[in-house]
Amino acid sequence: MNWIKKKFNMLSKGVLFLVLLVMLACNGSKKQDQEASLPFYDEATFTPHWLEAGSDSLAQFHRISPFRLINQEGDTITERSVAGKIYVTDFFFTSCPGICPKMTTNMALLQDAFWEDDGVLLLSHSVTPEHDSVPVLQDYALARGVDARKWHLLTGDREQIYKLGRQDYFVEEDLGLQKDPEEFLHTENFVLIDPQRHIRGIYNGLNKASIAQLITDIHTLRMEQ
Repeated sequence: MNWIKKKFNMLSKGVLFLVLLVMLACNGSKKQDQEASLPFYDEATFTPHWLEAGSDSLAQFHRISPFRLINQEGDTITERSVAGKIYVTDFFFTSCPGICPKMTTNMALLQDAFWEDDGVLLLSHSVTPEHDSVPVLQDYALARGVDARKWHLLTGDREQIYKLGRQDYFVEEDLGLQKDPEEFLHTENFVLIDPQRHIRGIYNGLNKASIAQLITDIHTLRMEQ
């Protein structure tokens, strides 16, 4: 009887070992799947939602609202201009003496990295559109090597720009705090948007490591298409 009991114990341990292996394999596979994709975001805390790119849940999921702005060439840029494309967005102003020059330098790294990829665009919104007219944006673009074929410097209605920044892109870090519509919008964040205008990442536009991660994440998004 003892040998039967020992054999049964060995068999039980073997089954348990196999179950653990399967669980580890499944967890590893799930982790790899998440690492090979990007989450979706729908509010200012940037809590990740892991959804399949073609999931029915995305039909009602947060996406960037339609917009109508003007770029440095005087061309009208709308949500149709970015349809089917990945884009990175930020908020700046041409007379900014602080963080904006560094943000522009880092956005230029993205312009260089994806220069030959027509599926990737850059959108920089002026938070002082009353000052940043088309001629002012043209001069700024010329001085900093901004090419309108890849990178749009946008001006237009101030209310629309601020609404996009705060309610669509969630670029500010003061999470949950109500902002007066007249309160100045100033942030170093870059936001990654997929071809369906869903938010897929937020990054510190002053940090080179964060920019490197953004470049990697753009390549990941390209693999979804």
